[in-house]
Amino acid sequence: MKTYLTSQIKNVVLLGSAGSGKTTLAEAMMFEGKVIDRRGSVDAKNTISDYTEVEQLYKRSIYSTPLYAEYSNHKLNIIDTPGADDFVNGVISAMKVVDTCVMVINAQAGVEIGTQTLNRWAARNKKPVILAVNQLDHEKANWENTVESLKQSFGNHVVIVQYPLTAGEGFNGFIDVLKMKYYTFTDDNGTRVENEIPDDEAERATEYHNALVEAAAEHDEQLMEIFFEKGELTEEEIRTGLSLGIKERNTFPVFCLSAKKDIGIKRLMDFIINVAPYPDNGNVFETEDGATVPCKADAPASVFVYKTSMEQHIGEVNYFRVVSGTIKEGIDMVNANNGTKERLSSIFVSAGKKREKVTEMIAGDLGCTVKLKNTKTNQTLNVPGVDSKYVPIIFPEPKFRTAVKAKNENDDEKLSELLQKAHQEDPTLIVEYSKELKQTILSGQGEHHINILKWGLFNNNKMDIELFAPKIPYRETITKIAAADYRHKKQSGGAGQFGEVHIVIEPHIEGSPDTTMYKIDGKEIKLSLRGKEEVNLDWGGKLIYYNSIVGGSIDARFMPAILKGIMDKMEEGPLTGSYARDIRVAVYDGKMHPVDSNELSFRLAGRNAFKEAFKKAGPKIMEPIYEVKVYVPAEYMGDVMGDLQNRRAIIEGMESESGFEIIKVRVPLAEMYKYSTSLSSLTSGSATFSMKFLDYQQVPSDVQDKLLKAYEAEEKDE
Repeated sequence: MKTYLTSQIKNVVLLGSAGSGKTTLAEAMMFEGKVIDRRGSVDAKNTISDYTEVEQLYKRSIYSTPLYAEYSNHKLNIIDTPGADDFVNGVISAMKVVDTCVMVINAQAGVEIGTQTLNRWAARNKKPVILAVNQLDHEKANWENTVESLKQSFGNHVVIVQYPLTAGEGFNGFIDVLKMKYYTFTDDNGTRVENEIPDDEAERATEYHNALVEAAAEHDEQLMEIFFEKGELTEEEIRTGLSLGIKERNTFPVFCLSAKKDIGIKRLMDFIINVAPYPDNGNVFETEDGATVPCKADAPASVFVYKTSMEQHIGEVNYFRVVSGTIKEGIDMVNANNGTKERLSSIFVSAGKKREKVTEMIAGDLGCTVKLKNTKTNQTLNVPGVDSKYVPIIFPEPKFRTAVKAKNENDDEKLSELLQKAHQEDPTLIVEYSKELKQTILSGQGEHHINILKWGLFNNNKMDIELFAPKIPYRETITKIAAADYRHKKQSGGAGQFGEVHIVIEPHIEGSPDTTMYKIDGKEIKLSLRGKEEVNLDWGGKLIYYNSIVGGSIDARFMPAILKGIMDKMEEGPLTGSYARDIRVAVYDGKMHPVDSNELSFRLAGRNAFKEAFKKAGPKIMEPIYEVKVYVPAEYMGDVMGDLQNRRAIIEGMESESGFEIIKVRVPLAEMYKYSTSLSSLTSGSATFSMKFLDYQQVPSDVQDKLLKAYEAEEKDE
């Protein structure tokens, strides 16, 4: 392959809901770009992008796949992405390195929830979107309904570039109102005939053409003046205006396709090459210190790694964008994230598992390399002397969590290594060993997401795992003041153990003043605050520890030991063994022995005094609460609302967006296990949701009773 200049490169990502035909479109684009000489199909399991065993098993894209086509003296870099929300990792990482999104719309379904979700990601990443209405040859294709749904979702910025004369089984062409030509197709290999527009379509085509011209003119004052003066723009002027509008997401051009029959593919590729942004006027790469790095071939070389995958017989493959400069085979670079020196011994262009070696790549291009020592997704490589570190990709919060363990306990260490590698390949898979829960927690975007990982572990690594409901990270706290004392005394020959501690505890409320007077059981306790320690707890909240000892009843040297004892029970709360938080503890009296007192004695005395006081202080269990947004078609609102209320959800608001409903709720994490699966079942897969942690709130009394009984039973079993 020849070396392509920045001015000869276009980078696009194919987006769309599951079943919209992205992979079939990618096949057609590579066919037109001479990368392949025959097109595969998803059903035949022989497409270039869905080449893994698991993708062929499920007949759907699961991973993002970098591809390319050489067309019209340009290199068109294409990333085919999954349509299912569970595999959004591939979509988001691809958006970081492309300059244009091609949103593939299923002509049978129009705009779906998935389309909306993907467009929100595109908007967040400030990416232009071209709308490609696919499967117009399907018997259930409906052009008018699809266009109406596009206008609902994308507003008045939708501009028709092409429209079909007939949608459905008879679809064999379209009128292109940019070219003002009628294209018909004579076979399934993209052979087309250019015709004049039929007389009975002239008025409609002219109307669409005028709308296109106006859309192009409104983004440039000079074009607007030409339009007012002549009442028309040339094809080149229209392209210039559309290019400006697309880049600013003020224009969403609509194209007609049948990817299966290779209808409209060349015109779409022509448009991308003629109108979509080039790398040097599209994607902007910012460094963590706020600088922007221009996409210039003569600048110092730097690359950003957007994807890492593990492949049999090859090992780790790192996919990157050349952000600036020119990289050559054998170039030495430095990882800006960890200081590792790396050599790009080989660089490749990639079309699925087919890779072609190249000698160099110029700013704006996409490629891959192998055998790097310590470079992963979201990291930057620079030539020595450059310290750019690019802003990392931000991935969404997990929506599904499960506990995981190897069925064979001897495989625990191997499983840990495999899960860490899985996270490196897919950062939306989060692996964490919870010391609190004593479980390994695996989080992802949905149950299907986790099941695909399980399939891979078993089939590729012979690792059999067990998934089960994770424990909930509850918190324990108190609601009122209480006092307690405890004497630890032990005599077993020789030196004994002795320590006595008197404490008072109360809830900690941020910003409230220190308390010096307590009234407990009719008795007043007045404190003299001699020392104060504020402990920010790793699990959230605080412990405030007061030294109120007067008269030397306990030596100051034993105060840290008492705090350690209190922290022992903060880490394993008296109610359910969960972490405790937001408590003030004052040590105001006690006793010691001149010989038998030591740190261990006071640690045990402090721990037990705290435990007794805690149980008298109106103890409460707190549970994690999440903010959940459910995006759902209106016809499923009732079922979804009913299900949420059964999960103890508190409805916080509802709104409509582009023909869909958004339900905002607060839900306990304990009620969200397998919610993604339930929601999919309730809505036939047409809804989606997002969730993020909000805060901790007290559980209802009936729930607390159940938790206490369950903990008691668990302790008896042990």
